[in-house]
Amino acid sequence: MNKEVIRNARTGEEYTLIKHPTGLDIYVWKMDNFSTTHALFGTKYGSINTKFKTKNDPDFVTVPNGIAHYLEHKLFENEDCDVFSLYAKTGASANAYTSFDRTCYLFTTTSNVYESLEILLNFVQSPYFTEETVRKEQGIIGQEIRMYDDNAGWRVFFNMLQGMYHNHPVKIDIAGTVESIAQINADLLYKCYYTFYNLNNMVLSIAGDVDVDKVLEVCDKCLKQNENIELETAFEDEPETVCEKEVVQKLEIAMPMFNIGFKAKPESGLAALKAEIETNFVLSLIANESSEFYKKLYDEGIINSTFYSEVFCGDGYFCSIFGGEARDPRLVCDKIVEEIDRCKREGLDKKRFNTIKKAYYGSLIKGLDDAENLATIMLNNGMEGLSAFDRIEAVADCTFEDVTNRLMKQFNTENVTLSIIDPVNGREEK
Repeated sequence: MNKEVIRNARTGEEYTLIKHPTGLDIYVWKMDNFSTTHALFGTKYGSINTKFKTKNDPDFVTVPNGIAHYLEHKLFENEDCDVFSLYAKTGASANAYTSFDRTCYLFTTTSNVYESLEILLNFVQSPYFTEETVRKEQGIIGQEIRMYDDNAGWRVFFNMLQGMYHNHPVKIDIAGTVESIAQINADLLYKCYYTFYNLNNMVLSIAGDVDVDKVLEVCDKCLKQNENIELETAFEDEPETVCEKEVVQKLEIAMPMFNIGFKAKPESGLAALKAEIETNFVLSLIANESSEFYKKLYDEGIINSTFYSEVFCGDGYFCSIFGGEARDPRLVCDKIVEEIDRCKREGLDKKRFNTIKKAYYGSLIKGLDDAENLATIMLNNGMEGLSAFDRIEAVADCTFEDVTNRLMKQFNTENVTLSIIDPVNGREEK
């Protein structure tokens, strides 16, 4: 077993990384005298991972969309009882989530940490599926999918992704479709479970006033030996251009909603982290609430307080998004494109960059006092082969020139998808 203490000279903080003999990477951040402990047990398996192979497969296997989310639902049921009833005895609050590229099971507690950790490790490693329980879940998840079909915030985002991406599965709803989940059976669930819930593809992270040796004691007791099956995932080739420039849908809403996505080339590892940070700086410099551009659009009534921007990136996808409500989303899109082109010609504001950078760095330091934040960072970065301190270091080292270069590289104003949700009774024009 390889145990390494990872320290950061800039902050003075440290955590422990254990390479467990079962193949699992375990991250422990001891927070002396903290009352709350947060733990995550996650697999690098999300909705986009529908094409894969292992050393035991002659070729790549393709499975229906929605299986990762389906598995998350089913793992909380075992042969004997419901997992939440076990957590109720320890006083822990438990949950789970499936994203585009990972599935995580978690708990937060102020007592009985090691008993709760034992529950977490045991149930995630104990799949139990029957054709009867799988069919029952299809109805439940089908209702969930239909509910989101009428959710304007959900639809404006996925319509943008469907307009932006030709082939990448990120454009498919995390839960899949009613048609795709109808193809799921117990055999497929077991196939995907034993492929992606292999401990060589998983991470355990825990932050709080915990003892590393006691955490390891629970892990040694509960973790099952896993063979490295040499898992590979793959995607269809994705063109750099967007698929559609505009996607419009009508729903029962009061004010039109929009997402404007600028598609860019994805990166991986530390390069992806730096790209995300630098792009976030660009978005803040162009259009956060302190920018002249935001104030002008707000004062003219073109945008309102719902306006926001964010970076959306992961395995094989990267885009910058502006969103919110507006009477005329097309006008907002035109104004943003004009402002990006102006910033490319005239340059960004270096003084504002320095102010925004200090605030960003300060928020990262403040986050070192939050157990949930630390456990999440260790898991997310660990899955990408990064240190939990890499974001702090990347922000500290980021220069104005880096951000300027990112603006030129990442924001092609010809490569944009505008997604609009209009009220069913028509959109008010200016």
